[in-house]
Amino acid sequence: MEIQSIKQRLGIITVNPEMNRAIEVACQVAATDLSVLVTGESGVGKEFFPKIIHQLSPRKHGQYIAINCGAIPEGTIDSELFGHEKGSFTDAKDARKGYFEVADGGTIFLDEVAELPLSTQVRLLRVLETGEFIKVGSSKTQKTNVRVVAATNVDIPTAISRGTFREDLYYRLNTISIHVPALRQRKEDIELLFRKFASDMSEKYRMPVLQLTPDGKDILINYSWKGNVRQLKNVTEQISIVETNRELSAEILKKYLPQVDSNVPMLLGKQGIEGLTERDILYGVLFDMKRDITDLKKVISEIVKGNIPHDFSHDEHTKLASAMYGESAQFIPQTSAQIYEQSAHDAETEDIGFQDVHDVDDILSLEKRELELIKKALQKHHGKRRAAAEELGISERTLYRKIKDYDLE
Repeated sequence: MEIQSIKQRLGIITVNPEMNRAIEVACQVAATDLSVLVTGESGVGKEFFPKIIHQLSPRKHGQYIAINCGAIPEGTIDSELFGHEKGSFTDAKDARKGYFEVADGGTIFLDEVAELPLSTQVRLLRVLETGEFIKVGSSKTQKTNVRVVAATNVDIPTAISRGTFREDLYYRLNTISIHVPALRQRKEDIELLFRKFASDMSEKYRMPVLQLTPDGKDILINYSWKGNVRQLKNVTEQISIVETNRELSAEILKKYLPQVDSNVPMLLGKQGIEGLTERDILYGVLFDMKRDITDLKKVISEIVKGNIPHDFSHDEHTKLASAMYGESAQFIPQTSAQIYEQSAHDAETEDIGFQDVHDVDDILSLEKRELELIKKALQKHHGKRRAAAEELGISERTLYRKIKDYDLE
C-alpha cells in the first residue's frame, strides 16, 4: 500500500523525508512477525506506527491492544499483562485473563516500555523468545502468539548502563528499529500541522479559522517545540479558544510560547537586552571576542619578549591563565615559564605565530563582513531567502531586515 494512502487513513500529516522513511519501514516490516522498537521524544507520534504495522499485517483481524506501561502500578503490572488466578493476591476474587492471553493472534503495543519493572522484563523476554507465560499465582505454562511493538522516549543504552533495563530484552525488542524525528527536525511539517489543528477547532466549535502573519509563521516554525506535536496541538487549541484576533502575529504567539528561542547567544549578563536588536547583540559579542583576542596576544607577546617576571604573583598568574584558557584554567601550567612554553606550542600547533598585536586592527569591519556573507548566501541559493537564512543561521525575518538595511532589494 502506498505511503500516502496510509497517511490519509491514519491522519498522519508530514512531508518530511525522515518521517516518510519511518512510515515506509513500518509498512515493510508489517508482513513479518518481528518485534519492533519505536524510539523518539515524547509527543512525536510514536503511537501511529504500531497501528500501521497491525493494519497492514496478517493479524489485522485480531486484537490490537495498546498499553501504557508507565501508567500501571508496579504491583499490578504482571497481573495486567499475564493475568492471575483466583486468590493469588488480596482482592483477586476471580481469575483474570491478561493482555497477552486476550491478544492471542493479534498485536500488543507496549508504550513507555522502559518503565517496566525488571521482574516484568524477565517475563516479557520469555514471551518474546518462547511465546510462553505463567499467570500470577499459577504454575501452569500457557502459550500465546502475539506480535509485540514497543515504544520509548528513553535512551535504552543509558538505562542498560544504569541497570534499569535488561540488555537481552533490548536486543530482543530491537529486531527492527524505527526512529521518529522530533518536530523541530521536521520544520516543513509545523505549519501543515498547525493548519490541521486550527481547522479541526474551527469546524468543531464553528469559529473562524486561525491565520498566520509572515512574522507569526516565522516564530512558529523556528520555535523548539520541546513537547513536539502534542505541544503544538495544545497551543493551537488554546489560542483557538482564547484569542479573539484570528490573525496571529509574532507578538500574539509569543504570549503562548514559553521561552521563545533566539538564534543569538545570551552573553550580555542578567540585566536583559530590552531595546537591543539582534544586530546590536551580535556586534557586541563579536567586539568582545575581538578585544579578548587582542588582550591575549598582548600578554603572549610580553611573555615572548621576557617582560613578565618568572615569579609573578599568583593573582597575576590566575588572570593570565583565565585569559588564555577560560574555564579550563584549573588544568593550566603553574609557572610563567610553563605558560610561555604552552603558548609557543599552541601557536605552533594552530599556525598563528606571534605576529604584531596590532594586526587584528586590519580585519575588515564586521558590517562589511556581514554584508559579504549575506550576498554570498543569496547568490548561492539564487535569491531564495529562506534557504539563505538557514545557511546564515538566522531567522528569515532577520534576513529580510538586513536585506532592507543594506539596500539589497
